[in-house]
Amino acid sequence: MSVSLPASVSLVGRSVRLEPLVEADLPELWRALGRPEVFAGGYGGGAAGLPADERAFAAFALGYFPGFTQQGSALTFAIRLIGGPADGRLVGASSLADVEPKREAVHLGWTGYDPAVWGSAVNPEAKLLLLGLAFDRGFGRVRIQADARNDRSRAAILKLGATFEGIVRRDARRADGSWRDAAVHSIIDEDWPDVRAGLERRLAAVDGPVVPRD
Repeated sequence: MSVSLPASVSLVGRSVRLEPLVEADLPELWRALGRPEVFAGGYGGGAAGLPADERAFAAFALGYFPGFTQQGSALTFAIRLIGGPADGRLVGASSLADVEPKREAVHLGWTGYDPAVWGSAVNPEAKLLLLGLAFDRGFGRVRIQADARNDRSRAAILKLGATFEGIVRRDARRADGSWRDAAVHSIIDEDWPDVRAGLERRLAAVDGPVVPRD
């Protein structure tokens, strides 16, 4: 089976729906992500990478999210809530990119959320949908990584059921010019049934739509 990402797809769960991110979404995404606490953990190159305003964020986003720069070999999704008083609210974004067809590998990353939904059903359901898409399309390995200093993101990745593989030193420059070490994790096709079951159990315990904490 050849592996590839679809040209475009929407993914719908109980609490969130994922749709291809388009430029018209960027003002809403700025309101969700344009906060110091989002960038402080390493997102977008770290605290120094926080854009100054909405216009600067739009320029940042067009260069940062691979769905804009790698058409046909990457997908970046806008993540919106379903149901409740915040139905339709854009609360984050995430991408599948760095496709390596011969290795049947893809990278799930570039993920950021509005702090108002941290710790909610948003991340586990978005990951369930994105991982399901990857494995359904024939990928055998999904890489998920975080800045080695970002304890919150690393804990969330482990909670998904991913396996920690190690630290890649001096992996990429942060916005302040320092070098980031990356904590690399993976989920492979053999892991997927158990990971999927674990995520489904977590989501089954959720009662009602996600209500942002603001």
